[in-house]
Amino acid sequence: MIIEKIDSPTDLKKLSMDELKLLSDELRQIIIQTVSVNGGHLASSLGAIEITIALHYVFNAPKDKIVWDVGHQSYSHKLLTGRKDRFSTIRKENGLSGFPKIAESEYDAFGTGHSSTSISAALGIIEGRDKNKEDFKVIAVIGDGAMTGGLAFEGLNNAGHLKKDLIVILNDNEMSISPNVGALSAYLNRILTGEFYRKFKKKTKSFLEGIPKVGGQAAKIAQKAEETIKGILLPGILFEELGFDYVGPIDGHNTALLIETLKRIKSSASPTLVHVITKKGKGYEFSEKNPCGFHGVGPFELETGSQVSSKNSMSYSNAFGNFLTELATDDQRIIAVSAAMKEGTGLDCFAAKFPDRFYDVGIAEPHAVTFAAGLASQGLKPVVVIYSTFLQRAYDEIVHDVCLQKLPVIFAIDRAGIVGEDGPTHQGLFDISFLRHIPNLVFMAPKDRAELKQMLEFAMKYKGPSAIRYPRGEAPEALLSPNEVIMGKGEILQDGTDIALLAIGSCVIPALNAAKKLERDGINAAVINARFIKPLDRELILSISSIPKIITIEENNLQGGFGSSALECLNDSGVTAKVRRLGIPDRFVEQGHPDRLRARYGLDEEGIYLASLSFLREPAFSN
Repeated sequence: MIIEKIDSPTDLKKLSMDELKLLSDELRQIIIQTVSVNGGHLASSLGAIEITIALHYVFNAPKDKIVWDVGHQSYSHKLLTGRKDRFSTIRKENGLSGFPKIAESEYDAFGTGHSSTSISAALGIIEGRDKNKEDFKVIAVIGDGAMTGGLAFEGLNNAGHLKKDLIVILNDNEMSISPNVGALSAYLNRILTGEFYRKFKKKTKSFLEGIPKVGGQAAKIAQKAEETIKGILLPGILFEELGFDYVGPIDGHNTALLIETLKRIKSSASPTLVHVITKKGKGYEFSEKNPCGFHGVGPFELETGSQVSSKNSMSYSNAFGNFLTELATDDQRIIAVSAAMKEGTGLDCFAAKFPDRFYDVGIAEPHAVTFAAGLASQGLKPVVVIYSTFLQRAYDEIVHDVCLQKLPVIFAIDRAGIVGEDGPTHQGLFDISFLRHIPNLVFMAPKDRAELKQMLEFAMKYKGPSAIRYPRGEAPEALLSPNEVIMGKGEILQDGTDIALLAIGSCVIPALNAAKKLERDGINAAVINARFIKPLDRELILSISSIPKIITIEENNLQGGFGSSALECLNDSGVTAKVRRLGIPDRFVEQGHPDRLRARYGLDEEGIYLASLSFLREPAFSN
């Protein structure tokens, strides 16, 4: 196999075009095989293989810096940069990250995981290069919808203003290869990127501007004529207006053309954007037919493309989508808003039934929130469904555009808590901390599927902003006969006198199971389902302060989390209680299977059980 000869990008430069084509096929097979076992981002990586080969063939990484937007299309980059022997560990505990990671390799110029960051980061690297008087090229590879993020255009705008030699590769996999990707387009691109054309353009502008009195006007007319012709032939006038030289669109699976184009623009001193058309999921029949389904995928069967699952259960995401669709049937005011995650958040059923009431705004979380605020101001009931880790990007809009104005926007916070193999960029472990202090916001977390529905119904009736956080994975059915959800009220699931387990959301069931284990040891544990993060059930918390030991349990960082709010409640009421908080310490949580990560941080039933035993051995307060 050719891949066996590749230990670094330098080895690529020794290969012929035919060998590079064979290498593309080999990389696809390795990625397909590995992701079928480990899960991961398949379709994006399959579509970017020829781009990756061309970049490493033309440029000289790691001296030249390649910044991958989002980073889930960088699997072939990892294979070509000395990590092929460890590629089978990708997304596994202690294995390769599913995203670029500075600590993992010198070839990963910038760590990514969230979208639309590459252009800003690459521009910053260029400015740092120039300040340090160094000499290397910087390339930002953006695509997979990341251009819908406002941060990308902020970066483009600033890059065009600074006029530095940034190269942006726009990997456009959202449409088929258009008719102008062919002989004419390739010919035009060779002209427009050639040294003769650039010199001719520069000299012509200088000559026209030098004509007395009319020179400036003549130059402007010539520029407008050029833009008009290019606007007809090439769809890049927007980028030209932002200050970029536009090249494309070109076939992103034609390695020879990619290499030729990159060689021509390599020496450019001005910002350049290369528009590349690729097929997402290329090389695997099932991902080509269903690129969205194979964007982020669990283990699957190679022969059929069917995902491997040991459980036939309903996820929280799908349960929420079904509940919202049911409610929307009877209430025409309900609107669903997603930030490019329709399927991931379980909203595909809602979108199919109510297409005129579903909005996918793209990878633009701040816009999603303010858009929903506008809807709410007009008497509608918008529900913004976003992963916890991505909602971080819309903090300012939540504060000023929703909560300050007390607008009835519902935030459905999916993937709250430990998420798993995608690692620290995707764990949803900060939302309690960054939301609970915002005035006017009501914040809830269900323990099971039935309570999720109750909380959604409650939020629909509430006349202000509200949020519901729920985890990734299986949504258990009703744990007990569900009690009515009342504003700011928790529930005692089990009485006890020796220790109290005060849990929120996904930690309630493990707490109940831990209490059963403690009971076998003769320990009488109370179990409380807090239900509300805000407003906190102060009366309930004060009522259990007479129990000798209290443990708070949450899937969130301990700093500013649910346990902190319980301590604040006790302290503000002048109550001295022996409290231990279980949650995530002050660190970013690594990748790994969610169950193993919960066990590592003591948030499964065994961890809660052992923490309870340890806490009970400590002396209580003495008078």
